Amino acid sequence: MMILITYDIMTTTAKGRRRLQKVAKYCQDYGQRVQNSVFECNVDYAQLLAFRCGLLKLINEKEDSLRIYHLGKNYATKIEHYGTKVAYDPEGVILV
Repeated sequence: MMILITYDIMTTTAKGRRRLQKVAKYCQDYGQRVQNSVFECNVDYAQLLAFRCGLLKLINEKEDSLRIYHLGKNYATKIEHYGTKVAYDPEGVILV
């Protein structure tokens, strides 16, 4: 299933800036960054549970926010993209 992860981490403190880096790095393990704090992740249910659990351990729920949008299997019909950044194929090959 495709999910969209968005987060807003309070970065006014050094701890917040470290949390922001950790959350971004953790999200890169599961998906592709499409905006600064937005990731598209194609995961199965078990991966989603582990991913969500890991994210909730990283954020401070009193200072940060995290949103998970479930786009499902027919996600391609739910995403529109405009502008200069080239969209990637989430089911295609990604070379690192």
